[in-house]
Amino acid sequence: MLSCCGSRAFASVVAAGRPYASADALEAAVTAAFASLSWHDILKAMAEHPRIGDRVTGRSAAEQSGVTDASRAALEAGNLAYEERFGYVFLICATGLSGEQITMALRERLSHHPRAEQAVAAGELLKITVLRARQLASS
Repeated sequence: MLSCCGSRAFASVVAAGRPYASADALEAAVTAAFASLSWHDILKAMAEHPRIGDRVTGRSAAEQSGVTDASRAALEAGNLAYEERFGYVFLICATGLSGEQITMALRERLSHHPRAEQAVAAGELLKITVLRARQLASS
C-alpha cells in the first residue's frame, strides 16, 4: 500500500482490512482510509512523489507519459512557482493528460487560495492512490 500512497497511516489502515473481496471493495477501503488522513499525513504522502515533468522511472514514468521534452521547461518553472506559493509538490493525476494539459492545470491552480488548493491537491493524491491500488489489485 505504501507504493500507492506514501502515508504510513494510510497503508496501515488499508493493509489491516485485507483481504478485499473485489477491486471495488479495495477502492472503498482506500477512499475511507484516505478520508481519515490529517493534512500532515497527506503532506508526507505528497513528499514521496517526484515533481511532475522530472525524468522518472517505473510507475511515475507511465503516469507521466504525456509529458514531452517540449513541456518540461514550462513544468519545471511552474513546479518551482507552485512550491514557493504552497510549500509542497504540485500533484495531478497525470494519466491520460498531455504535457500541455498538465501545464495549463498547474498555471490555473497557482491562482487558488491556499486552502482551496489543499483540497484540490488532496483530491489529486486520492485519484492517484485509487488508480495505483486498482492496478495493484489487478496484477
